[in-house]
Formats: sequence, C-alpha cells, structure tokens
Amino acid sequence: MSRTLVLRSPGERLALRLPLRTVAVVGGLLALLTASAFASLCLGSHPTDAAAVWHALIGPGDGELSLIVREIRLPRILLAILVGAALGAAGLLFQGLVRNPLASPDVIGVTTGASAGAVLMLVLGMAGRGSPLLPAAAIAGAFLVAVCILVLAWGRRASPGQLILVGVGIASALGALITLMLVMSPDTTAMNAYLWLAGSLYAAQWGDVAGLLPWLALCLPLALGRARHLDVMAMGDDVATGLGSALHSSRLILLLCGVVLSGTAVAFAGGLSFIGLVAPHIARSLVRSGSTALTAVAAMVGGLILLYADLVGRIGFLPRDLPAGIFVAGIGAPFFVYQLHRLRR
Repeated sequence: MSRTLVLRSPGERLALRLPLRTVAVVGGLLALLTASAFASLCLGSHPTDAAAVWHALIGPGDGELSLIVREIRLPRILLAILVGAALGAAGLLFQGLVRNPLASPDVIGVTTGASAGAVLMLVLGMAGRGSPLLPAAAIAGAFLVAVCILVLAWGRRASPGQLILVGVGIASALGALITLMLVMSPDTTAMNAYLWLAGSLYAAQWGDVAGLLPWLALCLPLALGRARHLDVMAMGDDVATGLGSALHSSRLILLLCGVVLSGTAVAFAGGLSFIGLVAPHIARSLVRSGSTALTAVAAMVGGLILLYADLVGRIGFLPRDLPAGIFVAGIGAPFFVYQLHRLRR
C-alpha cells in the first residue's frame, strides 16, 4: 500500500489525503519548471551567465540586459508556461469527459474551432493580438465544436473511436474554412495569421500574460475542484448517478473549463497542437492518483513541453526564430499514431 500524507483543516471539518508519490512528483515538476524557466532566461541570441540574469531580475532595471531579460524573454517564458498548462489541463478534462485517451482539444477539433473564431476576428479587422475580443471569439468557436462532440458522447450514438473520427472531420472542415478566409484576405493579414496559426510566442508581451492569467486563475482551480467527478464518470452515467455525483452540472462545468482553457490558449499563442494529447499521458505515467492530481500534473507537464519547444525554436536555429508549434507537432504526431495503434490493439 502506498504511503499518504493527510492534511486536515482546523476542527478537522475538511481532510485531504495525498499519496507521497504524488507530492514528490508535483514538487519535482515545480522545481524542474522553475529551473528550466531560469535557464531559458539565460539563453538566447545573446547568451548570458546566471549571475548577470539574476542581477537583471532583482536589480534596478536599467541597461540593455535588464530590457532583454525583463521585457523580451521573461514574458515569453511565462506565456509559454501558462499556455502549455492550459492546454495540458484541458486535454485531460476532454479525455475524461469523452472517455477516450485520444480526445485532446486539437484532435477533436476544439482548438481548430478556437482558431477559426480568432482568425475570423483577425480577417474582419475587428480584433488584433492582445485585444479582449480575440479570446471571446476563440472561446465561442471552441465551445461550438465541443458541444457537437459531447452531444454525441452523451447521447451514446457513437463509439469512442467514431467520436475521434467525427472530431477529425470537424477539424478538417474548419481548417478548410480557415484557409478560405486567409485566401480571401489581404496579403499582410494572411501572412500574420499564418504565423499565428503555426503556434508562435514571438514578440510576447506582458499584456499577453496579463490577458491569459485571469482565465487560467479562474478555470484551473475550478477544474481541480471538479476533476474528482471524472473518476466517477469513468464508471458510467448510471453508476455515477447512483453514487450521488452531480453528473450534469459537473460535466457542464468541466466542459466550460476545458473550452475556456483551450480557447484562450489558442487566442494568445496560436494554433498549438498535441500538447493536450501528450501531457495527460505523461501525467498518467508519473502518478497513479485520481483526476484532481492528474489535472495538476498534466498542467505542469504541458507548461514544460511548450517551454522547451519554444526554447528550441528560439535558440536552435539562430538567427531564425521558429514557431514552437513546429516542434510540438513533430513530437505529438508520432505519439498520436502510437496511441492510435495501442487503442486498436
């Protein structure tokens, strides 16, 4: 039997039991995430030693190095962590809701719907990068696709494998619509949108971090609080209802959290793919706890994946700065084929 850590509130009205392995994994991931972020601050077109970077962070804030560290590298690193965390957590929520290990936001078309809504705003000139209308449009597009997918899941009219095929079909249709909008738009708009669709964190600013952080601060704790219901849902709707789970309200809240997390991530970082697929599987290999701990671990793993992908795109091909989405897709596509092979077996 695995050892656990029990936390009790004053008066012992509330108690939380955490397996020690989960505590160790979460602590290790937090340490790795912090160390990786600091290492990324030191690397770039002008590599800097750690002592100078630390002084630039805590110093008075003048000079070229402080500008590079504080205004160029730091917001980009924080945005990568936040976007990756949002996609990782959203991927685990959708996999639990659809009951399919391949049901990541991009595979079932949710992020494509978010991209379609955001591109529509960009093409019409109604919103630019950093505009509050862009997350709203992305969330609306993601929500429409998610509703179509989950209506099939709830109605039991399709098997898990068929749901994936339906999602892939919806994503393909929306991809064609996005291409049509870009072809019909001016060249400058199309070029900017293509770069954004590749999943780039280039020129990230503090305004992007400030725009994404409230959505993440709202939805991630709410998802963590309701994620335990995914464990009961996995047993079937009848069993979940019999055990007293608030099935419909929990499902709706988790759906909204997944849609908002994936939609806002797309709005601020573009059409990133496969993070929501890979991060939950890595999380399950690290911990054996329930969905609450898995959601937190998947969020941290997603942040690490995007942080490293952006770092490779930023320093691996100097003087070019390549979109992080290229490297995420390079890892995620073979992983998707591998999981599909396992599902067939």
